[in-house]
Amino acid sequence: MKALLFGAFVTTVGWVGVAEAAGRNPVQPHGVMSPLEKAATDCFAETVLSNPAATRHARAGRWYEAAGITGFLCRPEVDAMIQAHDRLYGRGTGTRYFQNAYTQHLGRELAERLQPMLERKAVASAEPPVDRDDANKPAE
Repeated sequence: MKALLFGAFVTTVGWVGVAEAAGRNPVQPHGVMSPLEKAATDCFAETVLSNPAATRHARAGRWYEAAGITGFLCRPEVDAMIQAHDRLYGRGTGTRYFQNAYTQHLGRELAERLQPMLERKAVASAEPPVDRDDANKPAE
């Protein structure tokens, strides 16, 4: 009977951990997960800007594709986040969290951080404007 009660307790505790993992929201601060999520997001933001192909995807608003191009460079940060999530919420929950909630959060976070830097802006030039009449004249 004790074994049956213990088994029911362990199963209940296990399901609570899975339920909590499914409900983990990267927008809400968490003492352990927030610094790891920030480190991974910072890494993705830096690597997207440093890669021309990823930057093209980012300019087009395709954040998932942009992060995917350079994602291997952020593998240590992502692995640390997944492992911490597994320790907190149970084995296998970290990968699900990364693939679902964090990935959705990452797209919004990258858009918020990088969009201002990716917008093309008019740049002032110290050169005087070219006079159209002078430009059409043959060189002497």
